[in-house]
Amino acid sequence: MSTVDPVDTAQPPPHSKGVVATLAFAGIVAAIMQTLVTPLLADLPRILHSTPGNTAWVITVTLLTGAVCVPVVGRLGDLVGKRPMLLICCAPLIAGSVVCALSSSVLPMIVGRALQGMGMGVVPLGIALLRDVVPAERLSSSIAMVSASMGIGGGLGLPIAAAVAQYANWRVLFWGSAVLAAAVTALLWALVPNVPAGARGQRFDLPGALGLGAGLVCLLLGISKGADWGWGSAATLGLLGAAVVVLLLWGVWETRTKDPVVDLRTTARPRVLLTNAASIFTGFGMYASMLVLPQLLQFPEETGYGLGQSMLAAGLWMAPGGIMMMFVSPLGGKLSNARGPKFTLVGGVLVIAAGYGLSLLLMGSAWGVMVALMVINSGVGLAYGAMPALIMGAVPLSESAAANGFNALMRSLGTSIGAAVVGVVLAQLTTDFGGHALTSENGFRTGLLVGCGVALLAGLIAAAIPYRREAEGPRASGAVRVESREALAEG
Repeated sequence: MSTVDPVDTAQPPPHSKGVVATLAFAGIVAAIMQTLVTPLLADLPRILHSTPGNTAWVITVTLLTGAVCVPVVGRLGDLVGKRPMLLICCAPLIAGSVVCALSSSVLPMIVGRALQGMGMGVVPLGIALLRDVVPAERLSSSIAMVSASMGIGGGLGLPIAAAVAQYANWRVLFWGSAVLAAAVTALLWALVPNVPAGARGQRFDLPGALGLGAGLVCLLLGISKGADWGWGSAATLGLLGAAVVVLLLWGVWETRTKDPVVDLRTTARPRVLLTNAASIFTGFGMYASMLVLPQLLQFPEETGYGLGQSMLAAGLWMAPGGIMMMFVSPLGGKLSNARGPKFTLVGGVLVIAAGYGLSLLLMGSAWGVMVALMVINSGVGLAYGAMPALIMGAVPLSESAAANGFNALMRSLGTSIGAAVVGVVLAQLTTDFGGHALTSENGFRTGLLVGCGVALLAGLIAAAIPYRREAEGPRASGAVRVESREALAEG
């Protein structure tokens, strides 16, 4: 009970609006760093004097390090404090940007991108910190804004990066990201208060962290590289098999250790378990559109279904989708206050599904694609804002950062699976164009149908989340804290 008492008596700081803005800015910057190299992908082999297979690791390594570090950083946030860990996360963001800016070969670029991936924990840490510093009446909208910042940054980052890559030296992208990360560090230092760690006095589970990291690397590497190596290849099957074995052993360890890096008993509670399951399918549903629609925009008009846009123009057509998330997220917070985050999550994934339906009808024009993306991203903004509220309403204070980190991992796992599945669909359903195999119109339509179906499945899972009105979210003062007491009692 002692872990909850400090939250019951603490008063939110008067500058909480500045805290929310700073944490949202941190999330946007982290997301921009993820999409930073997308405009450079085709040119990376020439820039780095390497092969396409080697330069593909520039993308893969960020995914791997982010997935491994996010849940570990979340647990450390519970143990030593969220503000210190936020500042620590900024260090690899700055260092990685500088290393990439100075790179002239593939190895240092991969190292720099790995460092940038290590800083992705700023979003779940920031969401968990909101529980400590934001007034109860503004907590839902604040959670929604910070949670959606990753999508906002992704939507805005692509056209910005494309413009810089097209009209300036590619190194400017990374110098600019270093400046942004330094600005985030300064704002965090100046505006974010240092609140007591919720799990202070507990020990850090190093074997659990190493086991989780090893299992995730095997799983995500097998998923992300399966299409390149072959899904039936020894490397892919070996990695996926190793992931199953390692993660099972990790699960046994976590249930037997006193202070686990992820409390599996907490994650097994129906509200947490189903929210995390819905998060996987929501991440899948979100990423399918990001894989299909940009390619459709850039395919040659001569194919009869491509829209013939340059990368910069395609990014600009997609930018309104990111802006919609910025506008919708606060509305999602108000909806959660009024009806509960479960209602918002179900509504959000249904909006995503509706956006895919629109995309099938409007994919013949750039305007139509833009409208469909605006609808899809509106749903993402609603859903991504609701999931952390559900998680934090169901876990004790001492696990808030770790639980949010694990939920962020589930979303990341969903995007990885989505990239693999939709990638296979687009690679298999092709047509011959000038002697080259390009994804056919039927391939794009199938990819969009898959995204729609997965979003509907996420809605069914979300609808099964146990509904407890008084604990559905921080609608009134102390609501999350009441749930924390219940969570502690259940544990």
